[in-house]
Amino acid sequence: MAAPAWTDTAPSASAVVLIAIFGALAGIVMVAMAMTNPELHQPGMRAMLACWITIPYIAAGVVAWKQKPASKLGLLMVIAGFATFPNFLVWSANDLLFTIGTATQLLPPVLFLHVFLSFPSGRLGSRLDRGVVWAAYGAAALAVPAILLGLGAPRNVLALAAAPSWADFLQSLQLLVLSGLMLLGIGLLIRTRRRNGPPLRVSMTLLVDAFSLGLLMVAALLMAGWLEWSAFLDPLRHTTFSVVGLAPIVFLIGLLQAHLGRAWVGELLVSPDTEPGPVELQEAVARALRDPSARLAYWLPEVGSYSDVDGRLVEAHPGVGRSETPIMRRGVPVAMLHYSADLEDEPALVGAVAAAAGMVIHNAALQVELRSRLEELRGSRARIVEAEDRERRRLERNLHDGAQQRLVALALELSTLGELVSSDEVLRTRVDAASSEVAASLAELRDLARGIHPAGVSDHGLAVALESLATRASVPVRIVGVTDERLPEHVELAAYFLVCEGLANIARHAGATSAVIELKREGSNLLVDVTDDGVGGANRAGGTGIRGLADRVETLGGHLQVWSPPGEGTRLSAMIPCV
Repeated sequence: MAAPAWTDTAPSASAVVLIAIFGALAGIVMVAMAMTNPELHQPGMRAMLACWITIPYIAAGVVAWKQKPASKLGLLMVIAGFATFPNFLVWSANDLLFTIGTATQLLPPVLFLHVFLSFPSGRLGSRLDRGVVWAAYGAAALAVPAILLGLGAPRNVLALAAAPSWADFLQSLQLLVLSGLMLLGIGLLIRTRRRNGPPLRVSMTLLVDAFSLGLLMVAALLMAGWLEWSAFLDPLRHTTFSVVGLAPIVFLIGLLQAHLGRAWVGELLVSPDTEPGPVELQEAVARALRDPSARLAYWLPEVGSYSDVDGRLVEAHPGVGRSETPIMRRGVPVAMLHYSADLEDEPALVGAVAAAAGMVIHNAALQVELRSRLEELRGSRARIVEAEDRERRRLERNLHDGAQQRLVALALELSTLGELVSSDEVLRTRVDAASSEVAASLAELRDLARGIHPAGVSDHGLAVALESLATRASVPVRIVGVTDERLPEHVELAAYFLVCEGLANIARHAGATSAVIELKREGSNLLVDVTDDGVGGANRAGGTGIRGLADRVETLGGHLQVWSPPGEGTRLSAMIPCV
């Protein structure tokens, strides 16, 4: 059967006034009964705690009911707050009121269980939730036969029989069953939390924790009553009331944060001439939603996909425990707002944030589009470098396995031929000359193959390859800081080519007498320096070799610098991330 229409509407002003009046009267009556009862231990403390678990639920329920009338939680909290009042009638001097209070003593724990398990919609989500709550109401209803059997005698005015043992049995059964159901309720809260993922908002986390702690304390209090641990009842009762009363306070804080979030949304619209950048806009959206995990994904029509604030492409679907809302500008989707599924119970806030972001998103979207193109450019450069390395490797392998092997075979054949014609001085001289030319060609071909792709780096590591370079350099070279530690191949190749280019420039232009190669690890980066004592005056933009090295290093996320004051030598330095 459909719920009455009035439950989907916010309470009127007159209804709120009536609720406030009756709530205040309930508080006054509880305080009066406690303070006028000479047999009540610590009446002031008990009156304060009674108001603590009554008034906040009524107040928070009214606020929630007005803000989210479609949710039943606010109305349920109001009912729970008022329904705790009858059980405090046990403080009354009137026997009928005392009897009513005794009959409703265990109703508040059931109402709190109902409220906690129905958060945030006000409806019990699963059959197990409904089963636990209705079983708790059934256990609380055992108070009726217990009253009829004489529970609370001699002040019980509704007793039909005097069977105190049966009445005590029913009350013990109530306490035992309800304590078990409270613990089961904690299990249901934990199950829901694990299924949906941990709450990402601080207020939500605190509220769920307050629910669980409240049920745990109620279970402990009921168990102490069942075990008749009278010495522990008062401390446990005070602690339990204090904890249970925290839940609506935390709930009110969450509602206040929602108002602050809407105010922050307004700040996005205050200065339309100073549109925020993508990072600033995302931070503002996360602050407005009170969700640090909130992310903006911008639609890029040219690639038909979404991009994050750094320009990287992202998945269209939000994933488990996440929700999404499109952000529109003049009827056209420009972005997608991803946020915690916890916010599904606050559609008005999410809608306001999306609408506000849509009005100021133009500048941020342009920046993201630019970053996306830069990211694609970086990716293109990386793919070009990878393709170049593959082609270099292929050429080096072909030269090694093809031309070099044929030249080696030709050199052996010429050596054999030279022995056969050793008696003919002229032929022997020509064969030796041909052998020398083949040997020179083979050496040049090996140098060319090493320049195309240094197989020694892949096979033996950077340290061995640099030692080989140093021995072939045109000037004495000192190597500092090289270890046998293997780094990612693309890092070792970049460092090798940098040293190669540096030594080649020294040989061609520097007029140097010595050079130093220094490698140093700084955190996750490799620093490579090639320094000479030559004439200086080198220019990074002056040749394709250094520009190509800069492209390779920058593709890896590093940077290349050249210092070359005239007359003071040259220093070629690169920082290469080792990732």
